[in-house]
Amino acid sequence: MLPSLNPHDSITKQCCCFSSREGEATLISIHDYFKQAQDMEEIKHELMVKNVVRGLIMVDVVQRLGIDYAFKEEIEQVLERQYTAIDELVNHKDLYFVSLCFRLLGQHHYYVSADVFDNFVNKKRNLEIRGESNDALMSLYEASQLRIEGEDVLDEAECFSRLLLQERMEFLNNHDQAISIRNTLAHPHHKSFARITEKHIISNVTNGKDGYGKALQELAIMDLTVSRTMHDRELSAVSRWWNDLGLAQELKLVRDQPLKWYMCTTALLTDPGFSEERIELAKPISLIYIIDDIFDLYGTIDELTLFTEAVNRWDIAAAEQLPDYMQKCFLSLLNITHEIGYKIYKKYGLNPIDYFKISWSKLCSAFLEESKWFFSGHLPRAEEYLNNGIVSSGVHVALVHLFFLIGDGSTREQADQLINSDASMLSSTAAILRLWDDLGSAKDENQKGHDGSYVTCYMKEHQEVSVETARKHVENMISDTWKRLNKECFSPNPYSKTFIKGCLNLARIVPLMYNYDDDQSLPQLEEYMKGMFI
Repeated sequence: MLPSLNPHDSITKQCCCFSSREGEATLISIHDYFKQAQDMEEIKHELMVKNVVRGLIMVDVVQRLGIDYAFKEEIEQVLERQYTAIDELVNHKDLYFVSLCFRLLGQHHYYVSADVFDNFVNKKRNLEIRGESNDALMSLYEASQLRIEGEDVLDEAECFSRLLLQERMEFLNNHDQAISIRNTLAHPHHKSFARITEKHIISNVTNGKDGYGKALQELAIMDLTVSRTMHDRELSAVSRWWNDLGLAQELKLVRDQPLKWYMCTTALLTDPGFSEERIELAKPISLIYIIDDIFDLYGTIDELTLFTEAVNRWDIAAAEQLPDYMQKCFLSLLNITHEIGYKIYKKYGLNPIDYFKISWSKLCSAFLEESKWFFSGHLPRAEEYLNNGIVSSGVHVALVHLFFLIGDGSTREQADQLINSDASMLSSTAAILRLWDDLGSAKDENQKGHDGSYVTCYMKEHQEVSVETARKHVENMISDTWKRLNKECFSPNPYSKTFIKGCLNLARIVPLMYNYDDDQSLPQLEEYMKGMFI
């Protein structure tokens, strides 16, 4: 079951108010503004300085501010120059620099072995980092988030650096540095979004002594201002589409959350140039939630079987067999899918409908399997539950649509590989979502239907374990799945960097969507929304 937003939350109300404005001013292209901004030249100059450390720090800063899309060529040159000198990194004694270099190169698909940290390991293969600065420890902690299976030194690096930073934070007199440490531990860059951390980054840059601080601040503030206008316009378009569709009026119990669905698209596609794609992607994401609600809240097994068979047939005549309350949803699914498919065909020349049909068919079949389990009272084995739950998460449907919307399906060979293979990159992202969902500490306020849990299935198989032990097991599974996702994303593969980033971003937003606090709210997701709209 997918999470919902509380419609009474203040952030939800504020965002909805923004989306209702009429007569908005013409949207300024961020790219056009940046081309004209004189501040750009200062930043480009700082990126291209001969001092390698300064260049890499600037790459890190513009990424954290979320304006790296405006400096793609310069960033690539900085990293390419550093990668040609990668052999020198093995002998480097500066932990801060080695960690920063390892992370930035890895995030941009340059392979760097964890052996670069051998200089900081003693003869017993233990890290010797107690005497390192706080900045170095934070840099090491950030680098450890990119680890893959088998990189034991980075497993230790994450645990040890976190422990040392937590210990030091208790005795720090420097308030700004304490905030930096707290933000780093809570939101490491590789698993987070610029919109959550950028306010602190802007503050640090502005208060710095370097001359480029003002230029960075002005560019970052302009990006925020124009982005918010752009997101406001896009949300208005999604909201109008959803209201015109009328499914919420037809099915009173389903979730009515265009803001939530649109927020997912802003996470998957962060580049401002993908405005139309974000609007289109919100449509299948909304249907994932609506169909999930139909299976959880409305249908009998016989009705749900009919619905699944109709999706498998993908035939408008199949709607005649459905109950009235299902017909509109099914017909909406067909219409929306064909509308999106036609737009993709016009733009890129490949018809994606067959691939969309396969993804929807698999999703509904997985939903039906869950319904059969829980209507019958049967509790599957944990592995069986998870394998099905990976599909019922809806991740594959969202990412297959993303794949075609950004033009990656330009050849049938690429598209076949995505839909017909295990597509482990997609499955790992889906596993992270499913496990986080089942680890969630609260259920949706308005959801009364049947729901499952990996934790419940696991405890049935291991009756000797406590809830705490089972939850810890799931946390370890999420950590291991992130390692696999890192390897899949950063090893050679046929996917574009935009699509890979979309997969990573979906995994990144999952904790924001499922990390409930004691008041049954989602504070991290609300913080992300504030960065987008307020």
